[in-house]
Amino acid sequence: MKRYLLTTTMMLMLAVGTSAQNDEQHVRLTNLPHVYINTFTGNPITSKTTMVYARMWYVDEANNVAFYDSLQIRVRGNSTASLAKKPYKLKFNEKVKLLGKGRPNTKKWTLLANHADKTLLRNALTSLMGEFAGLPFNPAAKFVDLTVNGQFVGNYQLSDQVDVRPHRVNVVEQDYPLADTSIITGGYLLEADGFKDFVSGKTGFYTSRNRVPVRVHYPDEDEIDRRQLNYIQQSVQDFETRLFSRTFDDPQTGYRPRIDSVSLANWYICTEVSANVDGFFSTYFYKQQDDERLYWGPLWDYDIAYNNDSRTDRGGTNNTEQQLMKDVGYGSSGGGCRDWVATMWKDPWFAQLINRRYRELVNAGLEQYLNHKIDSLTALIDESQQLNYERWGINRKVLRERVLYSTYDDYVEDVRTFIHRHMDYLTTAFAAMLPDLPPAEPEEKVPDFKADQQSYYAIQNVKTNTCFDANIETGEVTAWARNTDSDTQQWYITNLSNGYLFITNRATGQALADPTPAGSTATTMTGSHLCLAEADSTDIHQQWDIVRQSNNQYNLVSLWSQHAANLNGGNASNGTPIVSYTSDDRNASSTNRLWNIVKAGSVIDTGIDDVYGDYALAYDPTTSRLHFGGERPEGLVFMVNVYNAAGRLVGSFRATDDFSLQSYPTGIYIISWKAGQRQHRIKLVKD
Repeated sequence: MKRYLLTTTMMLMLAVGTSAQNDEQHVRLTNLPHVYINTFTGNPITSKTTMVYARMWYVDEANNVAFYDSLQIRVRGNSTASLAKKPYKLKFNEKVKLLGKGRPNTKKWTLLANHADKTLLRNALTSLMGEFAGLPFNPAAKFVDLTVNGQFVGNYQLSDQVDVRPHRVNVVEQDYPLADTSIITGGYLLEADGFKDFVSGKTGFYTSRNRVPVRVHYPDEDEIDRRQLNYIQQSVQDFETRLFSRTFDDPQTGYRPRIDSVSLANWYICTEVSANVDGFFSTYFYKQQDDERLYWGPLWDYDIAYNNDSRTDRGGTNNTEQQLMKDVGYGSSGGGCRDWVATMWKDPWFAQLINRRYRELVNAGLEQYLNHKIDSLTALIDESQQLNYERWGINRKVLRERVLYSTYDDYVEDVRTFIHRHMDYLTTAFAAMLPDLPPAEPEEKVPDFKADQQSYYAIQNVKTNTCFDANIETGEVTAWARNTDSDTQQWYITNLSNGYLFITNRATGQALADPTPAGSTATTMTGSHLCLAEADSTDIHQQWDIVRQSNNQYNLVSLWSQHAANLNGGNASNGTPIVSYTSDDRNASSTNRLWNIVKAGSVIDTGIDDVYGDYALAYDPTTSRLHFGGERPEGLVFMVNVYNAAGRLVGSFRATDDFSLQSYPTGIYIISWKAGQRQHRIKLVKD
């Protein structure tokens, strides 16, 4: 194995390189890019609060040298800021695109030291896990070597600053300064900040019940207006009030309408897989414009995860291999948001959500993916890590490392072994918390109705010929006379892997749901009005069995309640409610419960090129690229969501940007956005 040592000649050469013309003095020492930073004064960088001016040279993999003058730099972090190998925050005078296409063009960047993580990989590995899970915003992980004021400092991770920007947390940026007509419903970037690094009432607040410290990162402290702070405080408070109410698990009045279940499940599972004891102590979440829900992520600060924390006040042991962070992680009692998650686990819906999504990730090869990334990352930084530990030593405890080894490979193997054992444990631990309810994934079954994935369907009552119709204003599902031109009567039926079906409305993009209260049985009559819900194929309220009776007539039976969809009173009047009704031997004969399912429209087969007002959405099958265009680009201010055929969010982008499906598998995708008061939803087939 080749080793790289800093000779006296090298050190002298590095110390005198202070001008852009002397590029021959700025060279790479390993296969990684090299960053050289010289402060104007030559003094070390020691302050967390005071920026100092510096110059920077960036030597890329092709040995091209880019020079940046008059940037500012300071120490960043909390406990890591006190270590000898310090992390840094950079702020450039102009926006720079340090990481290439698809990454931000912005002024603020970070250099993570990863000093307490002897593998140097934990933060990068977790960001990659977030990508695998489908989280839309995951910090970059570009490994570099760093020299400061002529002294080689070691291996660093050049990464995003968590803030609101395109290719970062890409929510709508608010007006500054605010006008009376400004929309203040979003976006916001927040952190449940156990360090309480904010000024309450100015840059953050405490929730009233649990005293969770919430820092507002965007709008930032120089721009935030009192109206914005009041609005977002009330929004978070509403979520917490609902979460700790007596009806917290009610699908309408509880906390669920105030959270995005897709990002919540993916963020939480990544926190548990990585066993990040600080996962609830420092938790990022955000809010989109004109959306009541809170979204979860990005993942950040995982250097003490994967069993890398020696503190012993977690259940009497410092080994997190057989523990859940919702039980033993930090961030409870006013120091973070762990109590939020612990309360969610009391909701049967949340237990089903986490179990189903975890099984999906395991079956999709999450452990194999993490092992592959460990292999590729260790190969990438091999030369650099050797040089790093020539500088710092491989077996010295610098923070709270739980174990010390004499070789780098031993540290890597420790992480690999932990992931395997911990993921096995999570399968059992999650399943043990499932409630005594209909299973999210019962025994393999063959559905009576096999949906054509290229068609929409009308669901028509056999007695009255009236059809399922989505009421966009109220969110209720009622029966109306057949209208072949109405998108609200067209439903897309997706075949799920467990043999059940997921039914979404063409006009709204929302899913057919059964809001029957928990505890009901198949023969308990509740008469709950079927409704629309934000599409989530993991929610068993939204999973249906379409059961064939004679003459190809069907019952729609809810997996959640085992009730059948029933035309209330057999009434043929427009607006008649469709309700969740007793399911029994009359299913085969009661015309109120029998439905014809007929094709009502086709989805787009190969691509998109449709015009909406003064803009158009286009899809290029050769590059798998989605993008909007129009005569007035300033009108493209909305967010666009991309879902797979199962209704799972796979990505989001602003209409001014583009989105590539290049890395996604072939199949059907749903593109959804709201412009003005109209919701648009289109399907395409990626070949």
